[in-house]
Amino acid sequence: MIKKSISLIFIFFCFTAFSQTVMSTYLQSEVLKTKRDIKIFLPDGYKKDSIKNYPLAVVFDAEHLFNYYITNSKYYAAKDMAPKQIIVGISMDKTIKNDTYFNITNGKLNADNIAFYEFIRDELIYYMESNFRTSPFISLIGEGTSANLITHYLKEDKPFINSYICINPIFSDYVEQEFQSYNLNKFLNEDNTFYLYINNATSFSDKKQERIGKLQKRLENVDLKNFNILNDTIKTLSNISVMSQALPRAMDKSFEIYSPISKEEFEKSIKHLSPLEAIAYLENKYLEIEFLFGSSLDIRKKDIYAVEKIVIEKENGDHLLEFGKMILKLFPTSPLGDYYIGRYYETGRQMKKALKQYKIGYGKMDPADPNANEFYENIIRINGQ
Repeated sequence: MIKKSISLIFIFFCFTAFSQTVMSTYLQSEVLKTKRDIKIFLPDGYKKDSIKNYPLAVVFDAEHLFNYYITNSKYYAAKDMAPKQIIVGISMDKTIKNDTYFNITNGKLNADNIAFYEFIRDELIYYMESNFRTSPFISLIGEGTSANLITHYLKEDKPFINSYICINPIFSDYVEQEFQSYNLNKFLNEDNTFYLYINNATSFSDKKQERIGKLQKRLENVDLKNFNILNDTIKTLSNISVMSQALPRAMDKSFEIYSPISKEEFEKSIKHLSPLEAIAYLENKYLEIEFLFGSSLDIRKKDIYAVEKIVIEKENGDHLLEFGKMILKLFPTSPLGDYYIGRYYETGRQMKKALKQYKIGYGKMDPADPNANEFYENIIRINGQ
């Protein structure tokens, strides 16, 4: 991303809703030669934790998308399906039609579109990264012509957007040629993960459905390990209801790495792995969560148990030691790492080592923890032998 030295006027009014903060402000843009109204949402806990970083979501069409995105982000965070996010919304006056209303006859961006594109890239994102604790993961969310503009960020030689969410997109007849010029293969050179969401809908006009459908068919042939494409088709009779379905589906895909291991993820990516491969998969999942989303999570028991079966049942449980060490490396305060190491020693009849490891794990637990008594039974069992 190109970063400029820009003069920003920052006047804000804060109000609290559900313990989160929304700030109304404006940026004085050198690119646009005017000021632009924006809203910034800071999640619950942002001010209390001065170290934690949060992924950044840039929402176009803030007049109707900003609050809707906040609502969905809060729900997904509460369900542990996505991290908490910093969200910035850009007010866009569609009556002027300058920001994103491109030349529909040839698909090319006009001077106003290019200026707005650069405002987002060089000023808004730079401002957010400079003044708030953002993680490397950036999402762009837009609808209609804004969704079309978002796809143009795919042409950047050095990709800096992780998630491109294009809802109810308005494309020209040249959109397939535009995508071909973006050279999506360049994403393979990036040590990162990317997502593209584009939806069609049965409520769209026949011409719009055909245009989006052709692009989606072309994108089906794109097979890049770190560039994930969700071609969605929403069956509905109302364009109004498309948004309520499209945004949650897009978030499901964009934050799939963050979510606990699902049955689908286990069947597709883990079930066939060897114990050592499964251990590495789980470790990489949490390292990626920390890098992309700035969230150092306590390891989820659900994820441990998903891999546990493979470690125990394959290769005679010989890799329980590696499993326990991996957990302790990522989460040294968790008693689960000590449990699996203790179980490894107990299986090998090294009772003194097993007892020591069980005692270390039990010492990390709160006596009020409902699992503490069950964990202590490991110590009793070893002492009784």
